[in-house]
Amino acid sequence: MQRSVQAGQNGLTEADYDDLLKFEDSDRYNDREKTALRYTSAILWDSGLADEALWTQLHEHFTEPELVELGFFIALTSGQQRWIKTLGIGHQEVLGDTEVGLMSGA
Repeated sequence: MQRSVQAGQNGLTEADYDDLLKFEDSDRYNDREKTALRYTSAILWDSGLADEALWTQLHEHFTEPELVELGFFIALTSGQQRWIKTLGIGHQEVLGDTEVGLMSGA
């Protein structure tokens, strides 16, 4: 698995990742956060998840500008990850002139 070095340095654990993957059943996330995570799932994995019920929930928790910003950030981040894989950058490898990289898999 690919993990952010900075996230690990800031205390994010594998249990935190596991909880994120099971966000629907987690007590860690509030309704707004779970709705944002559902939106993320629709953008990344299955656009069919963006049904009328999800859009209703999204508009209960976010303004139109917030939805645009959130969607843009999700898409940008996803694209960056695909690009990193395309370049063949592996775990614990760092791009020149930066301090960022991918943490080794757990």
